[in-house]
Amino acid sequence: MASFSGEPGAARPVLGTRSISVLDCNEFWSPSGGGVRRYHLQKLEFFRKTPGVRYVFVMPDAEARGEALSENASIQHVPAFKFPGNWEYRLAPGESVLREAILKHRPDVIEIGSPYLLPGRIERIARSLPAGARPRLVGFWHADFPVTYVRRFFDRFGARAGRWAEALAWGYARFRYNRMDAVFVPSRVILERLRANGVRNLHHVPLGVDSENFSPARRDAARILDLKAGLPERLTIFFGHRFAEEKGLRTFLKAYPDICRRLGHEPAVVFAGTGPDLDRVQEAVRAHRHLRYIGFVRDPADMAAWYASCEMGLALSGWETFGLSILEAMACGQTLVAADQGAAREHVEASGAGRIIPVADAGALAAAVEALYRDPAGREERAAKAVAYARGLTWDKCFEREVELYRELAGK
Repeated sequence: MASFSGEPGAARPVLGTRSISVLDCNEFWSPSGGGVRRYHLQKLEFFRKTPGVRYVFVMPDAEARGEALSENASIQHVPAFKFPGNWEYRLAPGESVLREAILKHRPDVIEIGSPYLLPGRIERIARSLPAGARPRLVGFWHADFPVTYVRRFFDRFGARAGRWAEALAWGYARFRYNRMDAVFVPSRVILERLRANGVRNLHHVPLGVDSENFSPARRDAARILDLKAGLPERLTIFFGHRFAEEKGLRTFLKAYPDICRRLGHEPAVVFAGTGPDLDRVQEAVRAHRHLRYIGFVRDPADMAAWYASCEMGLALSGWETFGLSILEAMACGQTLVAADQGAAREHVEASGAGRIIPVADAGALAAAVEALYRDPAGREERAAKAVAYARGLTWDKCFEREVELYRELAGK
């Protein structure tokens, strides 16, 4: 559940000259989610203090209720069925529920953050409205689903099945997203992939990081001492991603014994989060003394302290559209081992903050961790580059860019 202080804070300058209303819908929202959760919480905080924009986030929840954060920012909780299993995600709200929210708030722009059920439902509602009352539709490409989910799933039945399924998914993406007025894409590598697959009306909207909170200044000497456990040279690693195969969790667990052999000691590894592979994390923690699981960390300051107190981060997913956890790790001064695909590669290559390895290559991962560990001077230089790069990407820039595009689309 979102948590806000309710204090008005310092208002930002009015963005534009005429008021604009934005409704934001996303079935990828989860109270224990990663990047999508952070995006929406930061966005609510931004618009809570930004005059000139009336912003409503439609949050899938157990029951219907409204939550006002300020005069111009609010959450519309709407009922949606919960996914079964070890998840806090919910299915997309029903069409009648969405219609009620749209008629109530009468937005100029609707942002649609997920590709499955929401685009069709919202488009049908929008087209049923009188011409002068139809909102502009914007898709935010939070997940590169034709590759990340569809192809990866069907690859288990063979490469031909994977390619066939991906092609169908891109056909669906073109059908849905080319009917929208704009598509926001957070990284250039993914934008080029969309363009190559025929998706139009693309706009580069990089996300941000809160560099005041996620900073090397959050380093906690007591945590470091505890993690080192009497061995000052012990490497410390933080894994703050969803516990799932696409985040590289299984690759890391497979590589860990080799990493121990190469370094001559067991690195301390902190796992934070949850996900379908939680049982694998818990099993590994029981088997190795210097692995620990700290649960899902809701407090950003606590999360930042864990990042800043560990020397190395892992960005092993080859399917990131942006990778907020990657930016948070970089802002805290971590050197990184990153996958050679997707936004992970884009960030590390652009910053010079780590090493690139092939996706799901446990041997390459162990070798990269060893190489970075045995180069302490270079590790310090890469950490400084990581911080400098992350500080160039801010949430204010992200949302100001969005407001600029919203206004262009709405003619305001």
